[in-house]
Amino acid sequence: MCQLLGMNCAVPADITFSFTGFAARGGKTDHHGDGFGIGFFEGNACRLLIDTQPSSVSPMADLIKRYPIKSTNVIAHIRKATHGAVNLENCHPFMRELWGRHWLFAHNGNLRDYRPSNLSVYRPIGSTDSENAFCALLEKMREYSPDEQPPLDELFRMVEGFVREVNKEGTFNFLLSNGQVLFAHCSTRLQYLIRQWPFSQARLIDADLEMDFSRTNGENDRIAVIATTPLTQNENWTSFEPGELLMFSQGLPVLRTLIPIPEDVQKRNAEDRSYV
Repeated sequence: MCQLLGMNCAVPADITFSFTGFAARGGKTDHHGDGFGIGFFEGNACRLLIDTQPSSVSPMADLIKRYPIKSTNVIAHIRKATHGAVNLENCHPFMRELWGRHWLFAHNGNLRDYRPSNLSVYRPIGSTDSENAFCALLEKMREYSPDEQPPLDELFRMVEGFVREVNKEGTFNFLLSNGQVLFAHCSTRLQYLIRQWPFSQARLIDADLEMDFSRTNGENDRIAVIATTPLTQNENWTSFEPGELLMFSQGLPVLRTLIPIPEDVQKRNAEDRSYV
């Protein structure tokens, strides 16, 4: 399957350090070589970059490693194709507009025969189960509130309700953001850490690179990093529980719920997990 990387910050920050290690997993230190993508929120809009080349060799990925784009919410994805051909329309993250702002979604997992029946305004461009799920979620949101975005706590409950439905279909690790907050859900494997004052050094697992964050960050900075597996070897990563849904804001998890995964799906997820 695929791997996920997300960042949610109190103050705009760049993701060059984390992305350097993450990109190596796209064909160098791991086998996720079927393309990659990354989206950076800037206000209500999003800067989205996708490529079908493995992130370990892509010139676009090299640019991202060297270009410190500042953002408070970032979602990145490296792909191991399970549904759909290796082409641009199947590269995550997927982006759509709702309530006058961009939304980003990236998925790691296998929903197998998932075919949502409610797609009207939002249609998939590619052929992945992931994009189908994203479109179905946006349809539900738009149906619930056609004209304006509800409060964030209400929005969290909407996402929770959708996850309860889709959890029945298979492995559903995902990251979702509207540029204000970042949602993260775990079916099988997801980790996060919070970097905040006093900052310390971090060393990547997948690249020979170390960073002293105490030299680049101040007391007001706080950064949540979410990844499929830990990116650094000397920081304390927290494992999500299977079924856990978190909403991150200002670099912290602010809302949490645990959504039970049916036993038959747990067995299927255990099989799929061996490919993560």
